[in-house]
Amino acid sequence: MTMKKVLGCIRKADQDFDLIADNDRICVGVSGGKDSVLLLYALSLYQRFADVSFEVIGVHIEMGFPDMDFSEMDAFFKEKGITCYHEPSQIYEILKLNQKNDVIQCSLCSKFKKAAVIEASKKYHCTKVAFAHHVDDAIETLFMNMIYGGKINTFAPKMYMDRTDTRFIRPLIYASETDISKAVKEASLPIVPSTCPVDKKTMREEMKTLLKTLYHRYPQAKHNFALMLSNEENLALWHKTPRKKEK
Repeated sequence: MTMKKVLGCIRKADQDFDLIADNDRICVGVSGGKDSVLLLYALSLYQRFADVSFEVIGVHIEMGFPDMDFSEMDAFFKEKGITCYHEPSQIYEILKLNQKNDVIQCSLCSKFKKAAVIEASKKYHCTKVAFAHHVDDAIETLFMNMIYGGKINTFAPKMYMDRTDTRFIRPLIYASETDISKAVKEASLPIVPSTCPVDKKTMREEMKTLLKTLYHRYPQAKHNFALMLSNEENLALWHKTPRKKEK
């Protein structure tokens, strides 16, 4: 039943934000983690009852992290008739050359991965790139931007990057991490554990811990945080109106 719930979230996001158009060819960036593996599989299921006709493929950028075995994932997608390409890269080697305090930079890694996925999407003639960010990611990003950037901002369900002429969509934007984990277990999806040296040691993990504490103390907060992301009618911020100087 959880997979049906996730598919319902994808459909609602598609309807609310007009994510998928007729004849789209969508490239899903697949890291091997639960979110991206589920997204590729779920979109292949969504094809069967979506209001439009579209294609979906997966692209895994080979980061170069050691001891990551994708054979089970590849076998699963092959069995389901889902295409997933592997694209080699030198990203990890470059990251190791650009460490700060002997730690690789997550922001730099993110930029390199996005660029590599964009390049692959064009190679395979895709019209859109789909990332597997969910509602909990959006809330965490909002808090990170408020705490570290002094801005009220998170990523959008759909965006266009004119520099590369690339359209991005996030079909899981209404799905929670809890439901995603349950759906992965329900469908017995093969997940590839990350061997990135900073996995689970990032600012995002700090946000997860902070939010879990808030949700435990204020259970209604999780629903309301998700609601506020699109609650534009109740947005009230300060608008500076400096006094005009008299001549």
